[in-house]
Formats: sequence, C-alpha cells, structure tokens
Amino acid sequence: MNAHEISRRSFVGGVTATAGGMTFGFHIPFDANPAHAAAGAAGAAAPEINAWVVVKPDDTVVIRIARSEMGQGTLTGLAQLVAEELECDWSKVTTEYPTPGQNLARDRIWKDFGTGGSRGIRTSHDYVRMGGATAREMLKLAAAAEWKVPVGEIVAAESILTHKASGKSASFGQMAAAAAKIEQPKGVALKDPKDWKIIGKPMPRLDTADKTNGKLVYGIDLKLPGMLNAAIRACPTFGGKVTSFDAAKVKAMPGVKYVVQVGDNAVAVVADTWWRAKMALDSLPITWDPGPNKDLSSAAIKALLTEGLTSDKDVFVGNSSGDAKTALSGAAKTVEAIYSVPYQNHATLEPMNATAVWTADKCEVWCPTQNGEGSLAAAAKAAGHAQNKCDVHKIHIGGGFGRRGSFQDYVTQAVLIAKQVPGVPVKLIWSREEDMTQGHYHPVTMGRMVGGLDDKGNLTGLHMRISGQSILSVVRPEGLQNGKDPVVFQGVAPDDPVKPTANEHAFCYSIPNLLIDHAMRNPAVPPGFWRGVNVNQNAVYVECFMDELAKAAGRDALEFRLALLGNQPKAAAVLKAVAEQAGWGKPMPDGVQGRGLAMMRSFGSYTAALAEVSVSADGKLKLHRIVAATDSGYAVNPKQIAMQVEGSFVYGLGAALHQEITIKNGGAVETNFDTYPTLKLSEMPKVETIVMPSGGWWGGVGEPTIAVAAPAVLNAIAAATGQRIRSLPIKDQRIRA
Repeated sequence: MNAHEISRRSFVGGVTATAGGMTFGFHIPFDANPAHAAAGAAGAAAPEINAWVVVKPDDTVVIRIARSEMGQGTLTGLAQLVAEELECDWSKVTTEYPTPGQNLARDRIWKDFGTGGSRGIRTSHDYVRMGGATAREMLKLAAAAEWKVPVGEIVAAESILTHKASGKSASFGQMAAAAAKIEQPKGVALKDPKDWKIIGKPMPRLDTADKTNGKLVYGIDLKLPGMLNAAIRACPTFGGKVTSFDAAKVKAMPGVKYVVQVGDNAVAVVADTWWRAKMALDSLPITWDPGPNKDLSSAAIKALLTEGLTSDKDVFVGNSSGDAKTALSGAAKTVEAIYSVPYQNHATLEPMNATAVWTADKCEVWCPTQNGEGSLAAAAKAAGHAQNKCDVHKIHIGGGFGRRGSFQDYVTQAVLIAKQVPGVPVKLIWSREEDMTQGHYHPVTMGRMVGGLDDKGNLTGLHMRISGQSILSVVRPEGLQNGKDPVVFQGVAPDDPVKPTANEHAFCYSIPNLLIDHAMRNPAVPPGFWRGVNVNQNAVYVECFMDELAKAAGRDALEFRLALLGNQPKAAAVLKAVAEQAGWGKPMPDGVQGRGLAMMRSFGSYTAALAEVSVSADGKLKLHRIVAATDSGYAVNPKQIAMQVEGSFVYGLGAALHQEITIKNGGAVETNFDTYPTLKLSEMPKVETIVMPSGGWWGGVGEPTIAVAAPAVLNAIAAATGQRIRSLPIKDQRIRA
C-alpha cells in the first residue's frame, strides 16, 4: 500500500479508539511514512516506554516529535536530544507525530505543539531530553529486575543493555515490553554536555531519504478513498464579503459536485479533481461587497506611516536610557535618515491546504500546520464539536515561515466545506493567487533614525522611531501591554543586566542616551508573523544607520560598532569572526567593490554577516559572497545549522532584492511569482558559515540570520557606490555604479 493511498475497506472499517479519543480509521501507516503519525501512538505495534519513546521488537526506536517539520531540521534535532539521553543506536531511529487530540486526552503530556519563533528546540530541550533519559532508566530497571542485579551496574549504549559482571546483555527491543510496565522513575539526571555523543554532532537528517525518493507525503499530496477536492475564492478586498453567486452557471461543468458559501467572505467549488474545481470556480459569477476598505492603497498607507514618524499620538516607548532628546540637541553633529520596509507575503512553496471529514458527532483534519493545537481548536470551532470529538493529523510542511502558525483560516475553511458534505473527505487547496491575496503579511513599517555625535566622533544619543503596524493588536490583542506591542521592539528591546540571556531580542549597543519608540499605525491590511518578524526591519534601521553614523564620524564601520559593544562580548565575537574570515580591512577579492557588515541579537542567538558585492556600469547588482557567524549557545547539529543559515539568506535576500506586496483598491496587487519573484539561483552568493556555539544557553537558528541579510547587502552597496538605499526592496531603487 502506498504511503498516501488507503483502501476503501480500511476507510469504512469503522471508528477505532486512540489515545486522542477517536479516529475514522483511514490513517497513513507509520511504516509507510515514519514522520507522519496519522494513526497515533496507540496504533503502534510496539510497547510504549513513555510518551516520547516506542521500541519495536526489531530494535527500531520510534521517537515522537510534537513540533512540526517544515524543512528546518527540527524533527532531526529533537530526535537527537531524545536519542542522546536514551543511549540508542542512531541508525535505528525513526520518528512519528502524536496528534494534538492525543495530547489533549493525555493532559498535554507532549506540552507545546507550536513551531515558530525558532523555539522548536530551545523551549523544549529539557523535557524532551528527560523523555529519553527516563526511557533509558526504565529499560535498565527492566534488565536489572530480570537479571536480579543492581540497576547501577547496568550500562546502556547503542541500544544494548549490558551487565559486565555477569556477561549478560539484551537489546532494547528485547527489554521493551518489560520496561513499558515499569513505573516511570522521578528525578532522573540529564547528561552533562561534555558527555554528549549525538548532540552537537552533524548527524544525517532523518527525512532526507523520503524527500529524495518521493515517499514523503505533504498535505497537498494526501489521498483518501472517496475524497473530493475543493477550490476556494475569498473576497479580494480586505474586510469584504460575498453578496451573491450563481451556482447554476457551473453545476453542469465536468466533475462539479457542490458549490458552497464558506463563511461570509468566500465561495468554494467541490469537484472530483482540484483542477476541475478551480476551472468551475474561475467561471463562477460572484458579486462582492468590497466593504469599508475598497479605496485603501499603498500611497495612503505610506502617508499614514509618514505622519507617525514625527507624531506624538499613539506612541509607545520600548527602550530608553538617559535623555536622548537633550543629547541630540547638544550634539556636535546630528545625522538623520528615514528607512522603510514593505508588506511581504510568506509565499510558501506549498500553498495553504487541509483535508477534512465531518459527521454529526466527530471531525478529523489532516493538514500541514505549525500549531497542531491551534488547528485542533479551529477545527472544533468550525465543526461545532468539542475538541475531544475532533483530531488533527500533522503532515510535513512545504514551507511555513509563520503563515501556518497563528493563522488557521485554511483549516476553518476546510471544515466548513466538509460540514456541507457530511461523511466525505474533502481536500481544500488554495490556488497560488488565493495564497498571495489572502495572506497575513509581514507588517509595513518606516523607521526614522536620529543620532548625535560628539566632536570626537562618539555616539552620544540615538532616537529610533518606528512607525507602522502592530501584529499583536490584530492577531493576539491580549498580548498588548497597556496598549504597547512588545513584539515591535524585537532586536531593540532593553537588556537584562542580571540575566543577560533573559531577553532574547535585546539591543546590543551601549549608548548613553537612547530612545526607541513606536508610533502605532494599523492599516486594514492583515499583518502576521513572517519569518524573523520585526527583527528584520529593525536590523535594517539600526545596522544601516550604524554605517551612516560611522561614515559621519569618519570612523571604520567595524571599529565604530565594536566600541559600542563593550558590554556584549558575544555580539562582538560574531562580528569579529565574520570580519576576520572575510578579510575586513584588507584588499577585496577581484571583482568585489564593496563590503558591508551587520550584527543582531534575536531569538536568543547572536548573528553577524559580511556581504561582498559589486555594481556594474549599468547598475546591475552582483552578490559575490556572504560570511555569516552564529552563536546559539548550544549547537545540536552544526551541519544543520549551516544549512539553516544558508536557507535563511535565500529567504532574506529574496525579500530584500525583490519582494513587495502593494495595495490597490483595498487588496493585494501581486498574485503570483511573476510579480512576486523569489531569489534566482544565479543571484545567490556563496555563503560561508561560521558556527561558533559558546555554550550555556539555547538560542534559535531558523530565524536570526534573516535579519542581517538585508542590512549587510545594503551597507555593501553603499560602500561600493556611495549610494545609500533606504527603502526596500532593492529592485525598486536605481543603483548607480
């Protein structure tokens, strides 16, 4: 049986109980796709040692991963953490996803299912490792009981339990059934980092083979017996609604089964194939009520943000020390610059999709999601059922970047459609155009920077005004702090001098007089958490302005920064590392005309980048090389970190060079990759990665590097041409050689 083909007999074979309470019985088997545990733990034909570890008789170790895999390597990294403590044979490790329904039924034994903010490993490493350590001790206890020897004399290594004195040994698989019956011990000690054998090593990823041979199932690939397919169109204007549609015009088209309204703002066509559903949808007459935002435009949004740059209305202070305004008024030299960053879409390669089946007393969903528990809550609400009557089966994600985290609109829509076709699985797939125009976009902001220098070129005061959207005010208003959105200040927030790793997004530079504030301006365009979130634009504003200040002071850009990093040795270290490897201050390689630096602390990690560029006589930009350094405290898999850094530059440089969502008549203008291009292979520079974990804390990897991509390139362009680009994307600017 194929990984994504289930027989009709198994589909109608009835409802079977699981740890999550229910399932329809048409699940993707674990052995066909280990990373896709649709059947749940209770269906595994092997004893569960604990919630994290199942050991099969053939010594296969199944490690359960609650977080989501979307290409970033979290699945492999978390498995390394468990395997390290378990002392198992890595070559026999596979993985599976428990479901959020099972998590609910077992009192959230797997804790957080959310995967975002580069938190997959750094906020779960302790209890995940404890799962492996506890399972190891249970296996040892089982062996000690059977051999009647002290458990302290049992050694576990490479999936083998050994009692040296008696010469007895057994594999994990041989002891698994007995271990599963033992009460879980308390207070098991975790290994000292100096004793790690799997953590910190470049272990091969567990999902590579299935990706290479096509075995891996993404949500868009899923097939179920009797499944129908749905295409959907929502109102193209933000806040608009459906007025009417003429289903009779398309009901006779080939394959069409149903034409249904979805909520108050969308219409879907359900057909035997997705393409037929889309063709019918394209022909369907729909009348829209554009709502109150029909005249919204990029120009109007720019005017709103520009007003916020100097206004005192709705302004929130995020970081301050000394008296910045007084220091600026008395400075020997004042430097001012205004920067801007546009709306950007997540543009995941796999568009939003979900498959749902609904009956009067239960609902089940299969979907790529960054937040399984959020998807479960959305499915239950749309289904009209209690959460314990629903479940969600996580599937590998073809790109998340934050879009599949807080936003469950595609899950809600799939369930609302399935609810109108009871008992039949319906797979909803958004078209690329729908994915582009119905996004939750990286927020638009502008930054006004004013710095004051004394007569020796020292920075004595800085005022950073951010004008733009608050994500929390729309997505999670309960997270506001007396009206202030703390997420706006990512990368420029106050540090904690007592606990230097307490604030994961702290401002690193020591400036005697500092004021960083936010003029909250919220256009009707829906904002969202976009990979790296607000660190991205804040890094552009701060790091580009640092170069401008250094130039005004007549000082070297590296030396100028290091002078302000006396209290941040880890930040200085990553900056020095890229400068040394790239040869800062030495002659540039042939063809290179300019170098640029950038440094940031975000998601608990320190990152720096140095970009080398050239600009041709006709203004064509070439990115030659990026040198990047990352200190994430501990490095679970250095090879994977290097790949993550490279991938971050692909994403960050694509946004910096090309990507912009513009607004006209209340909706997004760009509808596909012809108008919202990604980075081309020919544009990608060579990336040299320095992984330099200094230990002592757990930082993120997936997002921090994105922030330094754009400012490093912008500073390199300025060095090469003398031209300072202050507005992204770069494609909108005329670069002069």
